[in-house]
Amino acid sequence: MDPLASEPPTEGSSFGMDAFTLDDRMRLFHFAAAEKRNEYLWLLRAFDRGRANYQVLLHAGSARELLAQLRAEHPDCPEIGEVQPLLDSLNDWRLLDRSYDGTRAANLAEYRNRHYVYQFTQAGYRAYRAVEDVLGATLDDAQLSRLIFPDILADLQALATANETGDADEVYRKLSRLDQVLGDMAQRAARFYLMLGDLARTNDARPEVFLRHKDALLTHMREFTAELARYTPRLAAAVHTVAETGVDRLIAQAASADDRLFRTASEREDDWRQRWAGLTHWFGTGTGTGRTAPTEADRLQTATITAIAGVLALLRRVTEARRGGVSRESQLRHLAQWFVSCPDDEAAHGLFQAVFDLGAPRHIAVPHEDPELVPARLSWWDADPVPLARGLVEAGREPQKTGRTARIERNDAQRERLRAEQLKLQRERRGAALALAADGLYDRVLDEPETQALLGLLDLALGARVPASRTVSASGSAHGVRLTLRPCEGSTTVRTVRGRLHLSGVRLEVS
Repeated sequence: MDPLASEPPTEGSSFGMDAFTLDDRMRLFHFAAAEKRNEYLWLLRAFDRGRANYQVLLHAGSARELLAQLRAEHPDCPEIGEVQPLLDSLNDWRLLDRSYDGTRAANLAEYRNRHYVYQFTQAGYRAYRAVEDVLGATLDDAQLSRLIFPDILADLQALATANETGDADEVYRKLSRLDQVLGDMAQRAARFYLMLGDLARTNDARPEVFLRHKDALLTHMREFTAELARYTPRLAAAVHTVAETGVDRLIAQAASADDRLFRTASEREDDWRQRWAGLTHWFGTGTGTGRTAPTEADRLQTATITAIAGVLALLRRVTEARRGGVSRESQLRHLAQWFVSCPDDEAAHGLFQAVFDLGAPRHIAVPHEDPELVPARLSWWDADPVPLARGLVEAGREPQKTGRTARIERNDAQRERLRAEQLKLQRERRGAALALAADGLYDRVLDEPETQALLGLLDLALGARVPASRTVSASGSAHGVRLTLRPCEGSTTVRTVRGRLHLSGVRLEVS
């Protein structure tokens, strides 16, 4: 049962996390940012150890004993003198639930003192585990699991058999396993691409790490892409086979075997219907020919191919930097050394001004000859431009204090003519692109503007470096239209005023 799922409201019911507002849920993580966050963390670890040993309710003394065990096993566990204030804070943040235990009272006075016992709240334990997952996260699981595809195919085949024979328990088990496997694969893929992004951002600082692992990384991605392309049509066919055995029957059998207590039968059926929709969204209900929208498997394959191109570009950049001996890292190191070697602050300020030139940008601090002619409240967009010296604009040289400097000649008529020609050219290109979308590319001869628009769109599509294959289409967009390269059998020919354009295994579509 998912504690985060919304349960039907019942009078007096407090199951799940429905009673927690958004502010309550955010306060669950206060312990991770508090001043004594290390002490709070180890105290919660003591409660987690007690929970693992079926000690759900803990007194303050029991918590101190568990902390002593942790301190004996982990040298980094801090010495916590008094745990009662920490327990009170965790109770205020609703990570722990506090109740009274009268069984420990030896007399009436002790009973009136109300001995407290503490235990994890359901939301508090989730918050604690979330922090532990972040602290214990490594890059070891940031990989694409290519060996999972045969298991998914076998589970789909077993699911079809179980649905056909009416084995509700087996249907429930297989659907649950498929849902978990696909969720894990999506999370692994997301972590993998985040790892690639971090690698791309830190390659200047650690190029040797990237060069040491580049071969394994490229091999891993290529093997995953090959397995995904090989199994995608088979998995789509298996999903189609399961659907032919009856989707409604499949959902009903999975819901009947679902043993979640606090959900009605209709809610369980809706939940399993959503999970089945997610499964079909991954691989599609067809074998690849009848699908119009890309599936999650198609997107994953496209992302992997793009990542391979990105890694190769990163490899080329790192290799060139190491071959030339000059990289962003070496430049910044030299600049930092120059700042450290400055004899005083004035020299450091001068070096900063020479390197970054942020003290006095050009054209900003130039005053008007007669400031009274331009009201201070007038916007720069509406005010007349300030006359600038030609040397300041062209070479960045400040004008001399004496003598008259050359002014910039503003040919407004020529600027307006060039702007009109630019707008006219844009309208022609947009009109040609729209004509391609309206009239198509085949069974006619494209004129010169349409040919130029087609070649421009084709250049954008091929510049994306996404090869068009049996399951992947390349595309490029400009001027409000999109050119898509669809894989097809044989070859296609587009006739233009410049000649014939032959495309092998690809058909062009403009939308």
